[in-house]
Amino acid sequence: MPEPTLLTLYGYIGVMVAVAVGFAALPLTIARFVRPSRPNPVKLATYECGMETIGPTWIQYHVGFYIYALVFVIFDVETVFLYPWALAYGQLGLFALLEMLVFIAILVVGLVYALRKQVLRWW
Repeated sequence: MPEPTLLTLYGYIGVMVAVAVGFAALPLTIARFVRPSRPNPVKLATYECGMETIGPTWIQYHVGFYIYALVFVIFDVETVFLYPWALAYGQLGLFALLEMLVFIAILVVGLVYALRKQVLRWW
């Protein structure tokens, strides 16, 4: 059996990328042509539950909500990295333990920085 060339290996990757792009683009393209497009004043209203809004409809939220969401995502991603590491810990050895300690230390430094800057206060 002949050895695969570099071009052949990249060809497989190219096919996978094309399938992935097509898989995402095809439903969007089809939806553009089959969706209903009959706007009326009710559909264009800001609030459609049957009651008129009281006060301004477009409001600015406090930036603290955004910061809390970012901190949550950061620690959620940490969990995504920690779980497979914990499952394979027996085969990884001391080097993997040190790598994970460095990873957790970086996250702790970021959390301490956020706490010292008082970013995680509600008021």
